[in-house]
Amino acid sequence: MRRVTLAAVLGTAALLATPFAAQAAPGGSAHTDSYGTKAVYTPERNSRSYQKAPAGFTPVFTENVSRHGSRSATDGSDGDLILALWGKAEAEGQLTAKGREFGPKTQALEAAMSTIGYGNLSARGKAEIQATATRMAKRLPTLFASIAKDKEPIDVVSSGQGRAVDSANLYGAALAQADPDLTSLIGATRTDKDLLYFHKAAGGAAYRDYIANDKRLADTLTAVTDQPKTHHAARDVLRKLFKPAFVDRITAGEFSSIGTDVEAATAVYNLYAIAPAMSEESPGGKGWGMDRYISARDADWFGYISDAEDFYEKGPGFADSDITYRMAGVLLDDFFKKVEAKRDGTSDLGAELRFTHAEEIIPLAALMGLPGSTQAVTAEHPYTYATNSWRGATVAPLGSNIQWDVYRKGSTYLVRMLYNEKETAFKTGCRPVSKGSKFYDLNELERCFGRTPSNG
Repeated sequence: MRRVTLAAVLGTAALLATPFAAQAAPGGSAHTDSYGTKAVYTPERNSRSYQKAPAGFTPVFTENVSRHGSRSATDGSDGDLILALWGKAEAEGQLTAKGREFGPKTQALEAAMSTIGYGNLSARGKAEIQATATRMAKRLPTLFASIAKDKEPIDVVSSGQGRAVDSANLYGAALAQADPDLTSLIGATRTDKDLLYFHKAAGGAAYRDYIANDKRLADTLTAVTDQPKTHHAARDVLRKLFKPAFVDRITAGEFSSIGTDVEAATAVYNLYAIAPAMSEESPGGKGWGMDRYISARDADWFGYISDAEDFYEKGPGFADSDITYRMAGVLLDDFFKKVEAKRDGTSDLGAELRFTHAEEIIPLAALMGLPGSTQAVTAEHPYTYATNSWRGATVAPLGSNIQWDVYRKGSTYLVRMLYNEKETAFKTGCRPVSKGSKFYDLNELERCFGRTPSNG
């Protein structure tokens, strides 16, 4: 695995600190939604627009949960599939002009991902995490000065998966660089799979059974994917690479041992979707240009299919069931416990930093009723872009995060939430301290979320 120096990471982090740089995609695509949960991180904030805490309140604690930063693909299956077809087409003279350039470019992208390690953070991902930590330190300078002065520990915990552990370590290093007095207070990253990998832990058993065996789920996802528009889009994608006769043979199933028309087009889409996360590893850092091989319309369609799978498997899902997000209660409970312990004087923590995955961020967003995650569906009225605001690119992009900042005045504690660094209201039914305020009394949040002394 290649090593990226801290100086190099921080140099790239500076470039990513502006919203424009963070959201730019190779080719200048404006179709951010089409990347789904592989969208690169854009901090949704303007620090000058943040509300000031009510008079007399000072920050005493902060906590977050963050998805790991941008990464390579988790394996090489997409490249293997499409390159196997590409090799056959090349041998038979069945490549288009774009197809001839697609093969070497895909081979180079796969080589870059293999070099950093499949599923590992890319250089961009490392920079995203570092920049997010630096902005946190700049937002809360008095809190971190107080943490340093009072020697309050900063707890760092991850799912235990490599990219989450690396993100945690990079985040801590950036905080320490922002304020060297914090260095000795930042704890070694510990692992808590029950908290931050709950979909694979004991608490996710019923969920895993749902994914594996629920007929309604399976039928719904089949209906989303296996429709004429998908096959039409697949042919459009393949025609960019292969001559019509070869596309006909793929569609007819001649190469079914390698992949169907939809599977081949999905592989092209997946390479398109992951390419921005790997932008720093591209030749000259200029991007891979994978949007040359799939139209915006077809990328949007395959992005919708990807989003539909995530919506039904991890997000709001069906209106009559909470199986996809109920297990996130362990994480929401931990958010409350950490604040309550601070209030009750049973914890001296200055900050709690958690690092996890989309499989945890998406259900937590649904459980909390965060923007875009409030609308479940029925079998009769399924999830579509036209009727539902849920988008993977905004709910849980790479590097997405949820943060609670806690302020105190006397015995009163207020909480302000940031979602991808944007001040965000708590769910409907929670009353802020005043109309339009983003600050909430902790007692009110406990009431609103049904907290009781027995689970507090």
